[in-house]
Amino acid sequence: MAKVKITQVRSTIKRPSRQVKTIEALGLGKINRSVEKELTPQISGMINKVQHLVEVTEL
Repeated sequence: MAKVKITQVRSTIKRPSRQVKTIEALGLGKINRSVEKELTPQISGMINKVQHLVEVTEL
């Protein structure tokens, strides 16, 4: 599997709770916080749900 670096670039203020929980499940929560994850179908789906809040780069 490929690895990706996910960085939160926008705030979760005034976002639906579903999006806030997805950001937290990815291990984010503050702007400019980054995590490295294996790109599984589950992670890919989570990224798609909050793609307007995060920036994704392949490693």
